[in-house]
Amino acid sequence: MPDWVKRAVIIVKFIPPFQTAKLIKRYKRFLADVELPDGSCMTIHCPNTGSMLNCNNPGSNVWYSTAENKKRKYPHTFEIIQLAGKKLAGINTGRANHLVREAIENKLVESLTGYQSLRCEVKYGNENSRIDFLLQDNPADPGKDCYIEVKNVTLHMGNGRGLFPDSVSTRGTKHLRELMHIAEQGDRAVLFFCVQHTGIEQVKPATEIDPKYSRTLCEAAKAGVEIMAWQAKINAREITLVKEVPVILPHQ
Repeated sequence: MPDWVKRAVIIVKFIPPFQTAKLIKRYKRFLADVELPDGSCMTIHCPNTGSMLNCNNPGSNVWYSTAENKKRKYPHTFEIIQLAGKKLAGINTGRANHLVREAIENKLVESLTGYQSLRCEVKYGNENSRIDFLLQDNPADPGKDCYIEVKNVTLHMGNGRGLFPDSVSTRGTKHLRELMHIAEQGDRAVLFFCVQHTGIEQVKPATEIDPKYSRTLCEAAKAGVEIMAWQAKINAREITLVKEVPVILPHQ
């Protein structure tokens, strides 16, 4: 058994639990001001490059973590926001990869089991890219590698509908082209939507926000790229993927 399988434990668990505050505003992309329970204000790091559409309403309850590194300019990190209907969204896009790795290592995603090697951030493709995960050495499918690109989904449009992306994503479109090339070469190419929103029950491309990404996603599916989405359970003590949800493409 490879070492990475032996380490199959819950890694996205928070000790101590996140602390709560109220959102004043998110600005300059990577910053947010929050009001603490004692009425004081604090600036925290916001680890999300998207627009955070529908996930940045002032006055919302938020949860933040505190880094052990005391030298950080902003030692606290925006993690979770509470939305309408008490739904929760994980806005730290960096956690998406940890969640997907946890799911793979714990054999939660059956179609991604059987591989003896897992590598992260491996250079690949024709456009100077790095794949989030490269799975190799599957005795049941010898000689065929599995390339996995992870995307974080938080844009909720009501009635369980989640959209991606929440702003124009030229980088996301590039990754789809790279995955299509992998599929054409005969290896497995997987786009994994990590749904960090407790109200999202299905994922669709955000055609009105980024029509080029939507078109390319449909092309990728036709080219053999596997597209899947898993929803997370979210609270102040842990975030973990729990169930698969459908991905609905425009032609379906």
